[in-house]
Amino acid sequence: MTESVVGGPSLPQERRLVTAIPGPESRRRLERKKEHVADGVGTTLPVFIVAAGGGVLRDVDGNSLIDLGSGIAVTSVGNAADAVVRRVTEQVAAFTHTCFMVTPYDGYVDVCEALAELTPGDHAKKSALFNSGAEAVENAVKIARVATGKDAVVVFDHAYHGRTNLTMAMTAKNMPYKHGFGPFAGEVYRAPMSYPFRDGLSGQEAAARAIDVIEKQVGATNLACVAIEPIQGEGGFIVPAPGFLPAIAAWCTANDVVYIADEIQSGFCRTGDWFASDHEGVVPDLVTTAKGIAGGLPLAGVTGRAELMDAVHAGGLGGTYGGNPVACAAAMGAIEEMREHDLGARAREIGATMAGRLADLQETYAVVGDVRGRGAMMAIELCTPGTTEPDAARAAAVAAHCHAHGVVVLTCGTWGNVFRFLPPLSISDELLAEGFDVVAEAFAATA
Repeated sequence: MTESVVGGPSLPQERRLVTAIPGPESRRRLERKKEHVADGVGTTLPVFIVAAGGGVLRDVDGNSLIDLGSGIAVTSVGNAADAVVRRVTEQVAAFTHTCFMVTPYDGYVDVCEALAELTPGDHAKKSALFNSGAEAVENAVKIARVATGKDAVVVFDHAYHGRTNLTMAMTAKNMPYKHGFGPFAGEVYRAPMSYPFRDGLSGQEAAARAIDVIEKQVGATNLACVAIEPIQGEGGFIVPAPGFLPAIAAWCTANDVVYIADEIQSGFCRTGDWFASDHEGVVPDLVTTAKGIAGGLPLAGVTGRAELMDAVHAGGLGGTYGGNPVACAAAMGAIEEMREHDLGARAREIGATMAGRLADLQETYAVVGDVRGRGAMMAIELCTPGTTEPDAARAAAVAAHCHAHGVVVLTCGTWGNVFRFLPPLSISDELLAEGFDVVAEAFAATA
């Protein structure tokens, strides 16, 4: 593949550095940001973007950067995919908002119909639309509590579910997500996650360990739902051992517990399937979606078994902007791009390329303790050689070198020692290869 698949066809697909990163104009604008934007809103790479698409971001100084982050898995179809732009333009010209709870419109229903078709399982499904991933997770918990008449929520070590009060309680990592923001919502309990690199357990063994904790510390008769990311995102792209997710889901079914799959980062072709749950044939009771659903516009959803979704009283779900018509148009455009260009297959191609490049790094540099992921959602964990001691300092140094040389990379993980790679599915093979050349150079430069 020599050209970007979708998005930004008029933007040259090249890495080009004409100034230091950040350049003088970005630095000038950062002073303005400092004056007007709260310090609590941080940035990974302080360059101001004026155009983006395919696999590149162009900044105000004329630098063209290779994007290996997709706005944290949001712009999977690219930053300016044709179908997204076309549908959004048409919708903006018609109307921007009415509030679906006041006067409905087809776009909202179109997205719900598509979610019913695309999410795992062939049972009757319904959806409700929201604005952000955290909002979707919080509403999924509300639905589970009403449907079961129970209160408790189980989440897992290393989980990330959002920044609202309830979802901060569900999120594992303290800094920067929870520190100083308590007290948090109650009746949230944490079970051990399957983490093959660190626990060495099979999926069945890890599930038995988690279920033992749940039964002893919570009790199925008190438990409304189990919420889990099929591949953990901010926690470090942790892929549970095979069999773990099916065992947890089966236990939930047997014990009248709602199984919620948080597919916010892993959904919409990112892992090579429409949803990461598809890989092992897991059929969740509820699925939360956001990020890649709408090509960069704010939209999120909860999709689930019709009887669960209908358990909530009329007026109990909603929000002023939830399912905004422009965002819904973008979602239908993004889904059109995914289908037309078979972006699930493209994610698998990208994943095979990344897995090979990351395996080469692991063979060359002992600091690379683990390579993991699926499709275009890959990661490496950096540790002191010969140990599992996290090496966050090396991760920061490698990231800084990549940024200075025009490649956007993201770190994550409970200890900040994991690189996550989330290139847009519209990136060309040439740009992907060049991006990983720079990553390899960064490891050599910081050895």
